[in-house]
Amino acid sequence: MLLRSLVSGLTLYAVTSFVAAQTTDIDPTLLEKLAATMAERYEGSDRFDMEVWLHASDQRLARFVGDPRERLEILQLVYREAHYQQLDPDLILAVMHVESAFDRFAISRVGAQGLMQVMPFWRLEIGRPQDILTEIDTNIRYGTAILAHYLTIAEGDLVAALARYNGSSGRLNYPERVVGRWRTVWRNKTEDELPVLQASCAIYGLEACRDK
Repeated sequence: MLLRSLVSGLTLYAVTSFVAAQTTDIDPTLLEKLAATMAERYEGSDRFDMEVWLHASDQRLARFVGDPRERLEILQLVYREAHYQQLDPDLILAVMHVESAFDRFAISRVGAQGLMQVMPFWRLEIGRPQDILTEIDTNIRYGTAILAHYLTIAEGDLVAALARYNGSSGRLNYPERVVGRWRTVWRNKTEDELPVLQASCAIYGLEACRDK
């Protein structure tokens, strides 16, 4: 199911700070979803809701991305892919904020690339060596599919999914940072509308969940 959900995104045009050890023993379900997302086209989101969200988010993103056309491209793709993967788009922006500070050309010391810091080995694992991970659309498709898969196998445990996405399972530093950005910078919904966020705050007692 991750090959039908990652071979669902790439035909629109032509992870994550993983540690090197994660290139072995890869979950075949994730590979399936990843390949599916990268091969299909998805265009099914509510236009009015998207435009309301775009307007609110554009003002915040302008602090990090000066080019209005690039901002629009990032936000449209985040909204569409988050909708497809059943994620909150503000969560995706929070991940990008922490991972790359919205630098599409960012490369980590372990080789993770782009807005969502996707590791290049994913391209070879799903038979798409031609994919360019610094391209906005490609990177967002990979990143959202991977995060959605980890959230599924964690049975909705956002903290566990975020830690796995970052290659830091069992530690809270990365989830703290993402949840902090989600709550204080990017969130457009009330916490009552975000049960995954509420549950993580209740279970883990994250510092980022405390109102200052």
